[in-house]
Amino acid sequence: MSQPTSERATYLTQEAYDRLAAELETLKTEGRERISQVIGAAREHGDIRENADYDAAKNEQGMMEARIRQLEAILRSAVVGEAPESDTVAPGMVVHLEIAGDEETYFLGSREEAIEGMDVLSLQSPLGQAVVGRRPGEEFSYLTPTGRELPVKLLEAEPRR
Repeated sequence: MSQPTSERATYLTQEAYDRLAAELETLKTEGRERISQVIGAAREHGDIRENADYDAAKNEQGMMEARIRQLEAILRSAVVGEAPESDTVAPGMVVHLEIAGDEETYFLGSREEAIEGMDVLSLQSPLGQAVVGRRPGEEFSYLTPTGRELPVKLLEAEPRR
């Protein structure tokens, strides 16, 4: 099995990885069994073309299967470990930026690892890609999805607390 590339990797702590793996296992076992029983019971109510219970159960099944696929993708690309101890920006760090004169603070990584109340900066985003590898005090710019080039200054980078 190949190691995920840093652009496609999802950086998780061991705790987050274990939590997501447990959720996946529950959905694939108990969740699928429960929804199968609900669908079976709804079928017994007659014509499935006009059966609201059946439609609701099938909709729930579709959402559950989508979550299973999402969790499988996250865990497949997961890199488990603690945030780096350097001040060079890397996934898993909190970055304090000045963007076009406004100060912003982000957690650089996955929304699955988000710090409550803090915005997440994705590694796939233009700003996320532009900030990785930078050191505090560095000034750079990045191209927004709308085509604007914005000036950025990295004020501080720290490991997740």
